[in-house]
Amino acid sequence: MTENQTPQGDDAMPMRYTAALAETIETSWQDRWEAEGTFHSDNPVGALAGPRAAEDKFFLLDMFPYPSGKGLHVGHPLGYIATDVVARFTRMTGRNVLYTMGYDAFGLPAEQYAVATGQHPRVSTEANIATMRRQLRRLGLSHDPRRSIQTIDTDYVRWTQWIFLKIFGSWFDPAAPRRDGRGRGAARPVSELVDKLKSGEVPTPDGRSWAELSAGERADVIDSHRLAYVSSAPVNWCPGLGTVLANEEVTAEGRSERGNFPVFKRNLRQWMMRITAYADRLVADLDTVDWPEKVKLMQRNWIGRSEGAEVDFAVEGAGAGGAVTTLTVYTTRPDTLFGATFMVVAPEHPLLGGLPGAGVDNDAAALAVPAAWPEGTREAWKGGHATPGPAVADYRAVAAGATQAERTDESRAKTGVFTGLFGVNPVNGQRVPIFVADYVLMGYGTGAIMAVPAHDDRDWAFARAYDLDIVQTIGPADDPRGVDLAAGAFTGDGVAVDCANEEISLNGMSKEEAKTAMTAWLESKGAGRGAVTYRLRDWLFSRQRYWGEPFPVVWDEDGHAHALPETSLPVELPEVSDYSPRSYDPDDAASSLQPPLGKAKDWVEVELDLGEGRRTYYRETNTMPQWAGSCWYELRYIDPTDEDALVDPANEAYWMGPRPEAGNVSGGTDLYVGGVEHAVLHLLYSRFWHKVLFDLGIVSSSEPYHRLFNQGYVQAYAYTDSRGQYVPADEVEESSAGDGSAVFTWRGRPVAREYGKMGKSLKNIVTPDDMYAAYGADTFRVYEMSMGPLDQDRPWDTRAVAGSQRFLQRLWRNVVDETTGETIVSEESADEETRRLVARTVVGVREDYEGMRLNTAIAKLIVLNNHLTGLKKVPREAVEALTLMTSPVAPHISEEIWRRLGHEHSLAYEDFPEVADESLLVAESVTCVVQVKGKVRDRLEVDPGIDAAELERLALAAPGVVRALDGRDVRKVIVKAPRLVSVVPQ
Repeated sequence: MTENQTPQGDDAMPMRYTAALAETIETSWQDRWEAEGTFHSDNPVGALAGPRAAEDKFFLLDMFPYPSGKGLHVGHPLGYIATDVVARFTRMTGRNVLYTMGYDAFGLPAEQYAVATGQHPRVSTEANIATMRRQLRRLGLSHDPRRSIQTIDTDYVRWTQWIFLKIFGSWFDPAAPRRDGRGRGAARPVSELVDKLKSGEVPTPDGRSWAELSAGERADVIDSHRLAYVSSAPVNWCPGLGTVLANEEVTAEGRSERGNFPVFKRNLRQWMMRITAYADRLVADLDTVDWPEKVKLMQRNWIGRSEGAEVDFAVEGAGAGGAVTTLTVYTTRPDTLFGATFMVVAPEHPLLGGLPGAGVDNDAAALAVPAAWPEGTREAWKGGHATPGPAVADYRAVAAGATQAERTDESRAKTGVFTGLFGVNPVNGQRVPIFVADYVLMGYGTGAIMAVPAHDDRDWAFARAYDLDIVQTIGPADDPRGVDLAAGAFTGDGVAVDCANEEISLNGMSKEEAKTAMTAWLESKGAGRGAVTYRLRDWLFSRQRYWGEPFPVVWDEDGHAHALPETSLPVELPEVSDYSPRSYDPDDAASSLQPPLGKAKDWVEVELDLGEGRRTYYRETNTMPQWAGSCWYELRYIDPTDEDALVDPANEAYWMGPRPEAGNVSGGTDLYVGGVEHAVLHLLYSRFWHKVLFDLGIVSSSEPYHRLFNQGYVQAYAYTDSRGQYVPADEVEESSAGDGSAVFTWRGRPVAREYGKMGKSLKNIVTPDDMYAAYGADTFRVYEMSMGPLDQDRPWDTRAVAGSQRFLQRLWRNVVDETTGETIVSEESADEETRRLVARTVVGVREDYEGMRLNTAIAKLIVLNNHLTGLKKVPREAVEALTLMTSPVAPHISEEIWRRLGHEHSLAYEDFPEVADESLLVAESVTCVVQVKGKVRDRLEVDPGIDAAELERLALAAPGVVRALDGRDVRKVIVKAPRLVSVVPQ
């Protein structure tokens, strides 16, 4: 045995670093890490408390994955490998790292599979989780397995339901001060609302005192303020999936994001979350987090805050018995009110009876419209009908079949029909015809608009098509009346014209001045008010599914919801024989969508004593959406075994509390990595839930995720034959044509190449299991991290993986004799060149790891490794530093090399290398490029600290420069020491 040979019995045998050896090494170290609890992180208190909690912390989070039945392809682990590199590097800098993985396990795919096969969705879900756990374990991710959770766990469901009860038991008090001192408006317990109702500080809807209300009336008032409430509202009904979808789950084309089924608007009774109460905070607090600007912009745009005014138009004949009612419109341009010549309401507007279908009578005779067309009704307004009722009814029926995308398509011709009703413009008393048109949506503002065709392209086109008046109210400041409205609308800024009545004149005012003046006048007359509106709607929180968290509420016979006591949690799903909902018939007013849970009669009906004696109650048969479980999982990672609290306050404060000294005023996880596609779904919902928990004092952080990083995607080439059919990508051969371009063939026939996502249907799937078998996990990890910048998409090329394998094979050979299995490093000091290169690599790789520039870190490691390969003997000091630096990206081979270098313990907590001698970082010389008239004429090796005058002297004496000048005088010399001199001759 040589002095450098590790005394291990299996070392003295031939061993080349092949995929087979890599598997042996990798699985061995994975077993050891698990057995020794290598990656366990410590809490300050509780069951997971430990000494590492005395260290600075780092909470690292991957976006919650859904366990697909298809398993993983090589694109999925990209973010997971990156976070593992960060986790391993950060541990080596002395920090206590919380890093684990859970599973967002409720979901529609499992339910659809259950409907098709009859198999309980838990069976397929748990099988999928087992597959994903196996694939990720084989990847060598340094998770703390003690903290892993899945949303279908009974204990996790309990705490999800507990959070719902907290939200249900809260209201948004606009006067309450925020705990973080950033203004007013916060969630408070409903008990405080009751106190304010009793005192009259919060008025009842009809002005009666609290004492005058019956018990049922009081319950209705309280329920109308809750953050979680029930509403009969327009929803997105998807017959193809048998459920209602949130707005965010519907594509711009009006189809379901999952399955691509058509989606229709229907009126259903649903649970809602009052996320709109937090709209301003959700926008303002984006300034406190370290997120990509594009994600912040997406959230701001989705929330869509706008300032304007609500204007009340009196409408004759639309109230009960033909009485006058009020139609309120929202406008961002109250300054143009004098130019409003018609109004438009959405087909679903209550003025016309509400949403067609779902029990709403759409019979023409039942509509609140006149029996006959008013005198003077123009033919273009009637839609070809003799009376208003059938005209409106037919139009609403057609509109009900249009998708939201079709209705909002700017290129589509705008259609409508006159309702027979007129509104009275409050500024001039003009009677304004009211149309129904599908380009107006109930989801924005009040579902009604005032139209000013002189200054809006869409209104102008509608006015021309329907023979409506066009009245100017704005003109250019230099020529206010020089506008040709026959040619089109004037949409630019200017000053108000012809905008005056006996009490107010806007003439000559700028837009902002006129808006302010008009809003104040409307408020003084009781005809309107300033208003802020949002694109954001309250969060639709019901799903007509079996596979979801049951609501922890019951209903009494009077239709009031009651929270179950916390001791009743969790409410578990009953066993059912049929997982499909009964189909909803939009044309049958008596039908209603019955969720699968509605069939479990013994479960639905329950006798309870909720404080008023034992009574019969009825459980909620809808379930929570999949988003519920993914809104708070990071909190349960902190304290997964706590039976008494969602999360212990001391542990939450340690891992997620604000760190103002580090520029983190809102708290949250230190790094959150995931795809940008979650910008307005999961991220918005999670922020809302977290803010409610913050307001109620349950957490110390006002934001859940402090720093966000969006990784790119691994994409792949796919190939189609002459029939347009996909062929196996791994069987395609590439060759070069005569002109140098690439030619692709499959079984001798040409195929066309396209670039995009991986998919089984495209026959271009490569799985992690394929890579483990062919190369090993470490090679796979190195390749994925070296493909390009982490935040950019990159094409997969299996053939290129060999380069990453060669890097690791050379690293192995630098330490291990492949013939004898002996450790062969030298104990002699490294030479000066090697020491300098190691020092530069240490500094560069550290900076790259900290900046998540993992591809450039690997490039630096390869340079150092290649240098060591060229030495006769590899010095221990150099290869140990290289091994430690390589370990975050290739942990298994690094651990094995570390062991063979004589270390007994895992390198997981070894200090990341430091540069002890700073002089090694000072370059001995640098190359200075010398140009004459912009062309390189010579190069000089100079001292990095050379001054400009000396560098100029050397440059002018350089042989190449002398030849280029050929005796000419020099007009100017530009010196950028130490790397560039530019000479300009006469």
